Amino acid sequence: MAYTNIDDPSAHFQTKIYSGQNSVQSVTNDGNSNLKPDWLWIKSRNDSDIHVITNSTTGTDLYLQTNNDAGEVSSTGDVESFDTNGFSLAGVNDRVNTNGGLFVAWQWKANGGTTTSKSSATVSGNVTTPCVQQVNTDAGFSILTYTASTSYAGTETHLEHGLGVGPKVLIVKRRNSSAEWAVYHAENGASPSAGYGYLVLNSTAATATSSTYWLNTPAESNATLLAFGNNASVGADGGEYVCYAFAEKQGYSKFGKYIANGNAGGDGPFVYTGFKPAFFMVKNNRAGQNWLMVDAKRDPNNLVNHGLLANSTAAESTAVDFNVDFLSNGIKIRTVGTGWFNMYAGDEYYYMAFAENPFVTSTGIPTTAR
Repeated sequence: MAYTNIDDPSAHFQTKIYSGQNSVQSVTNDGNSNLKPDWLWIKSRNDSDIHVITNSTTGTDLYLQTNNDAGEVSSTGDVESFDTNGFSLAGVNDRVNTNGGLFVAWQWKANGGTTTSKSSATVSGNVTTPCVQQVNTDAGFSILTYTASTSYAGTETHLEHGLGVGPKVLIVKRRNSSAEWAVYHAENGASPSAGYGYLVLNSTAATATSSTYWLNTPAESNATLLAFGNNASVGADGGEYVCYAFAEKQGYSKFGKYIANGNAGGDGPFVYTGFKPAFFMVKNNRAGQNWLMVDAKRDPNNLVNHGLLANSTAAESTAVDFNVDFLSNGIKIRTVGTGWFNMYAGDEYYYMAFAENPFVTSTGIPTTAR
């Protein structure tokens, strides 16, 4: 049997937990796979503080926050550098390095900070907008920065995403002013007549529809281009943006949905991913529900129940709201009562999952259970 899994997911994604020192420190990743991060997401675990989001395209002295809609902030006191196998922190700001504080850092590799500038051109009959690409085609991940232009048909910005296959998830943020974090997920589209569906990463809102966000939906149907409307969150003329684009890769990433069964006894749905998960982020499509984040480093054994909220500054919680099991080939929802991962039978949950190990490697070796 032939397998096409990514055998070593840790070469493309890692979670690192560390303690703050309030002084310059280097944070080194675990294991044998060197990972120099290109997208770095840091959150305090034991304090109520902001999420710090930075990347190697725009540089370490600029950050965004998923817990609000603010534009990019300039700071030299947070992340100092992206290193060969981790990152270094300045000793100034408590939000990433307070003395004795507990932190988690999620890290994705793009292209080691090496970017490609895509000049304006005509692709498949569409006028594209200049952008800067940083692409990891092996892992299906690209970082795109662009200044929106509505030159095509007066309302559209077209970008070359560089993935070679259409993306299933897009996370877009305006950098030079406040605007909501816009999330495209292939599982929550709507009819063109109603406008296509979008979620907001800094909000508990349910899916909304708009004709001014995603114009080629499903985005995964286009292996070359993204088409954004003129909404302030994705394509206002002259707005400066960053887009994180994800294509699904067997044995490494999965972007899907599951349906809650509302079971109060901890026997929730099983979510098949095809790998042992390292990271799981979920949004219930009901209004008022948070973006839930769990990972295998903060919980090396089942139950996995140390949860954070992407849309909130709240400190880590271990409430039963977060109970799940990470299995060799997916996730079993174990929340009890009205736990957030399984609230109300029939609710739709959209998720992003990244792997610790594939279920079976390219040489046919199965992963071990936790």
